[in-house]
Amino acid sequence: MAKKLLIVCALLALISSSLFAQYDMKAPLPMDPNIRIGKLANGLTYYLRHNAEPKERASFYIIQNVGAILENDDQNGLAHFLEHMAFNGTKHFPGRKGITNMLEKHGVEFGRNVNAYTAQDETVYNISEVPTTNPGLLDTCLLVLHDWSHYLLLVDEEIDGERGVITEEWRTRRNAGFRIRAQMMPVLMKGSKYAERDVIGDLDIIKNFKYQTLRDYYHKWYRPDLQAIAVVGDFDVDQMEKKVKELFSQIPTPVNPAKRETFTVEPHDEILFVCATDKEVTNSSISVYIKYPETPVAEKNHQYMKNGILQSFFNTMLGQRISELLQKGNPPFINAQAGFGGGLVRGWNVYAISATAKPNEEAGALEAVYRENERVKRFGFTQGELERAKTNMLVGLESAYKQKDKTTSEDYIGEMKSNFLEGEPIVDFDYYYNFAKAIIPTITVEEVSALADQYINRKNMVIIVQGPSEGVKHITKDEAIAVMDKVEKSQLEPYKDQSSEASLITEDLKGSKIIATKKLPQFDAEEWTLENGAKVVFRKADFEKDQVQVASYSKGGTSLYDVDKLASAMVATQFIGAYGLGDYDAITLRKLLTGKQANSAVSIGGLSESVGGASTPNDFETMMQLIYLRFEKPRFDKEAHEAMMHRNYAAIENAPITPQKIMQDSISMIMSNYSKRNLIFNKEFLDKISLEQIEEIYRDRIKDISDFTFFIVGNIDAETVKPLVEKYLGSVKSYNRKETWVDNKVRGPKGRTEKVIELDLTTPKSTVITNFSKDMKVTIPNNLCLNILRGVLDARYLTNIREKEGGTYGVSVQPGSSREPYESYSMAMSFDCDPDKAEHLKSLIYAEIDKLMKEGPTQEEIDKVTSIMKKNNEQSKPHNAYWMSAIQTYYLRGIDVTDPKNFDNIIDKITPKDVKKFTQKLFKGADVVDILFVPKAK
Repeated sequence: MAKKLLIVCALLALISSSLFAQYDMKAPLPMDPNIRIGKLANGLTYYLRHNAEPKERASFYIIQNVGAILENDDQNGLAHFLEHMAFNGTKHFPGRKGITNMLEKHGVEFGRNVNAYTAQDETVYNISEVPTTNPGLLDTCLLVLHDWSHYLLLVDEEIDGERGVITEEWRTRRNAGFRIRAQMMPVLMKGSKYAERDVIGDLDIIKNFKYQTLRDYYHKWYRPDLQAIAVVGDFDVDQMEKKVKELFSQIPTPVNPAKRETFTVEPHDEILFVCATDKEVTNSSISVYIKYPETPVAEKNHQYMKNGILQSFFNTMLGQRISELLQKGNPPFINAQAGFGGGLVRGWNVYAISATAKPNEEAGALEAVYRENERVKRFGFTQGELERAKTNMLVGLESAYKQKDKTTSEDYIGEMKSNFLEGEPIVDFDYYYNFAKAIIPTITVEEVSALADQYINRKNMVIIVQGPSEGVKHITKDEAIAVMDKVEKSQLEPYKDQSSEASLITEDLKGSKIIATKKLPQFDAEEWTLENGAKVVFRKADFEKDQVQVASYSKGGTSLYDVDKLASAMVATQFIGAYGLGDYDAITLRKLLTGKQANSAVSIGGLSESVGGASTPNDFETMMQLIYLRFEKPRFDKEAHEAMMHRNYAAIENAPITPQKIMQDSISMIMSNYSKRNLIFNKEFLDKISLEQIEEIYRDRIKDISDFTFFIVGNIDAETVKPLVEKYLGSVKSYNRKETWVDNKVRGPKGRTEKVIELDLTTPKSTVITNFSKDMKVTIPNNLCLNILRGVLDARYLTNIREKEGGTYGVSVQPGSSREPYESYSMAMSFDCDPDKAEHLKSLIYAEIDKLMKEGPTQEEIDKVTSIMKKNNEQSKPHNAYWMSAIQTYYLRGIDVTDPKNFDNIIDKITPKDVKKFTQKLFKGADVVDILFVPKAK
């Protein structure tokens, strides 16, 4: 196989060299002709493009080239505060929720479809997946962008009302990761304003800034010459351009505008070092960041596009070398990665080398990962590694080309955003496709290897150590530099690339024929029964053109095993992927699958098991071979198993018992009523895992194809699928078992359970969790009422707890339903807040439920939620995944979700009275778990 690859690639290189000569590498890249770009007299830039994915939808963005980096010291946090205020009243949409109330009536949901973010250099607002069947709604969305550009009201009362919300966001974000970053940034960005602005800002400023301070920032920076409008979707571009010009030209041109300064990171020759610690961090890690300037906009040409391909090859090959270390013996680290990491801040990129270390072994982890970088620097990559990377990239490129008409509007807008903010070229995919096909075969291993010499050096180097503040010893700056010196002076051997020609399956397969066919006209599908008892349901679906998916189902799962084997059963799915398959370990298998877009996986869940996979239509047979091997020739690799165990033990060794771990384990134990089957992940859990048990469980569960039903959906013809199903699934042994799952009677606590649990927190914070559950018959009308109720509660808590009280950044409302092993519904609410307000805010959770039980929701509330549900349902229908889900639901639950009587005919008839009745049924007499996590008294 390797020889064939080299010959083919050599031929391609000869053909491509003449094609490559057509490109002037220093010439600028041509702009995608499908994008309409313009600039108004007032300086505002606009991007427009027609796109029908999703069909009859459009997305609207306003991209502001301003962010936290432009704040004065007395405005620290106000760029983000202003982003919030954009939703609290504008010229044409006054009042809090004026914008969101209008949009949600049309199924455009706040949070999911309407949102914004603030970063150091940018602020971006979006209204996504707007139905284009209503031209007036498109005009309204443009008007929202128009108001976001220049007409925010910034009313005093609304500003004060938002202070509490952002204070709680500040509290929620003050986790260990945030505190670690606060220690890192002054060193990583030494001497730069980027080290001083964390976006969320200074809490004292958030609580006390004067109204005018916010308005000053707004009027200084929110202006058309620093803004771009991007609208992409299923509409007429000429008409949209006319509307954009008419509406946005009315925004006044700024007079004597302030200069939009750019900020940089100061270069340095010395190696900088920081050890960032926190008592809530569980693992130690060490990273080496090598900063380098971004390519200037004027030089983002054809060579720049080629450089991106070179870096991709580099990252792929080095990443595979590091992954091989993780699969052998006792790996020197828990995890590691290295390569080009993209943008650090505007104007600067980074090459990063990092490893998650075992406790007190940061030096060993650094030495191991740095050695692989030094090995590349000294000896380069091998020709075989590069040819595999080329083959995989070309195959992926072909697949992407077949799917190019399924590029989403959000993806196109992402390119527009990068173009406006950072000067990234926007190249038509056809152009990139032809360029890449011409240039990839000409790329040499020397070109890719040379990147190591170019970028791996000690200029602009920063060493960052992160880890627990207690219980471990961290590496020092001198020790880290000594490790790198040692590696650079050491004797190294070149990487040995071992590859061989082989087949996944060497034996002849007898197979078995399809003996019965059943039409499923409601799904335009067929059910086939094979001689060996396997059942296969097939539907051709071609929305995703280069995709075939396979799923399956068999009852049983981990429910069949006693507690002594439960740990092994629970991790079998995770571990089996590391063992390889058939005659090949995971490393060899990856190499054998070069050029194939096919995979398979096994899942052993609580009540069932499955074997499935995904592939392109061209590689469907390879996927079927992999599925056959999952049944008939699984692999249990002792070395890979021990490597996995070493990494897992290392991850928990000496790890502090963090508040997050206590919360996670407490919730799990309480919700299972302290069932012995509820296992906590710790050393005792790992001690119970054995390779022998995993093999025993796997061979018992992934066995007997007569007990499996398979589902195949994708862009492939039945006549192609049938013989491959007969050959591969038909060759799997049958034992004609009739299994089902076991109800082990794991239930939540009955009645009302209240717990107050103290946590040792760095930032004082309470977490409120309330869960209501009820044994109830699961029906389609009940399911719809449950989701409507979730939407109503979500909106009410947003209004009453977040906005009126300023009590939390957000209340999570999570509905649940279960048919097996028993029928039930649940509703869970959770949020973080000021400890002093926790009891009061929790009472509002109950108060809203009581109110809904007594009064029910309004018709307006139901209309908003159902319009969102109908829009999302309609939008999902064309996709292959919709049909896979629909067919599985029919077979596993007996429900045809494509039948209007199971959605459309019900949802429009649901009344406030129906939801009120369901609310009463769910909450009256429900089992309640009420947990309050509070800071431990100092």
